[in-house]
Amino acid sequence: VQLQASGGGSVRPGGSLRLSCVASGSIFATNNMNWYRQAPGKQRELVATITSRNDPDYADSVKGRFTISKDSFKNTVYLQMNNLKPEDTAEYYCNVELKSNPLQTRFYAYWGQGTLVTVSS
Repeated sequence: VQLQASGGGSVRPGGSLRLSCVASGSIFATNNMNWYRQAPGKQRELVATITSRNDPDYADSVKGRFTISKDSFKNTVYLQMNNLKPEDTAEYYCNVELKSNPLQTRFYAYWGQGTLVTVSS
């Protein structure tokens, strides 16, 4: 299983970006799909989660500005980021809980490579 994240870049404050993360390989079922971020010198933090039932949840710092969504048929999770602030600058990572085959009794978490988001004037 591989996760490929994309969509990062440099924007001015108030700008928008859309991150994508595609899971490929042997995938039988997915559970939560998550976006984390890690700013320089800080710990990795959970930004947004979308459950298998399509219920989203967000860190307080991004509520009202970020929207997580998914396309289950494409095994893809998105993060629409609006009204970006300098404090959103970080490496963003996708994380997907999945089963590779029906014999697995629990979900395993896989990580994508980071995609860098820089917000600066």
